[in-house]
Amino acid sequence: MRSDDWQLTDDVDHFLARAGDFLRSRRTVHTTWLTLTEKLRTLGVAAHGAGVPVLGRAERDGAVRAAFFSFPASRRLTVTALTAGQADGLAALLIARGHRLTGVTAEEETAAAFAAAWRRRTGATPSVRVRIRLRRLGTLTPPRPVPAGGARSVGEDDHEHLMSWCRAFAADVGEDVTVDAATWAGTRFAEKRYTYWQTPDGTPVSMAGANPMVAGQVRIDPVYTPSHLRGRGYAGAVTVAAVRAALAAGADELVLFTNAANPTSNALYERIGFSPVTDFVAYDFTD
Repeated sequence: MRSDDWQLTDDVDHFLARAGDFLRSRRTVHTTWLTLTEKLRTLGVAAHGAGVPVLGRAERDGAVRAAFFSFPASRRLTVTALTAGQADGLAALLIARGHRLTGVTAEEETAAAFAAAWRRRTGATPSVRVRIRLRRLGTLTPPRPVPAGGARSVGEDDHEHLMSWCRAFAADVGEDVTVDAATWAGTRFAEKRYTYWQTPDGTPVSMAGANPMVAGQVRIDPVYTPSHLRGRGYAGAVTVAAVRAALAAGADELVLFTNAANPTSNALYERIGFSPVTDFVAYDFTD
């Protein structure tokens, strides 16, 4: 794929008109692109809070073969599967267009190939930030025993509490983001539906978020339990509740990401029925 096969735009509708079918053709591994572009399409670029993105698609013989996005606030590239040659061509194009990336996130082989190409062409040193495992739900298997209490939807009266938990989750996973009343609408947490697991006395002990459904798919994210309440089955219970709500709303595919290095969460989601699909790797670039 030559560098001139790539078409760059900041027009989300134009991008989706050309690349939408490609993204839906592998909706499981393209989950991030589907939810991001749907948010931009329905809420506008300002809703993301990270500036106007660059959206790229690579076409050959009239068909889209790959896609990427990058936001000016982070200057990170998120790209679909590429060969080593395609990764090198994209690196050359972005450098020629004046892009100075701080990192890349992609499926493992693609991320490694692009990181290597970026290093060859810029001298930047790539280092792995995190490996995340994409999982897809097969047969839902609720964990046993179910902890005392039950699930409920998170409402407007819970907003301050919800934001505090989203802040805590972001800190746990190393996300550099401000989550408060002023910034909430521009964070990745804002457009989701949330479920709490609460004890019999009504105290929330765990939460699960669910992204808006796109192409019949819902991605569960985030799942959070305060550290002093972990190990009691709350995360599994609230995830099952969020999955059931998504299925009842018409979703026919459920996915989620886990940290590949966290054996506890991977074992939990495996037991619930989320099987691994592929690993994504995030690299940071330093000069």
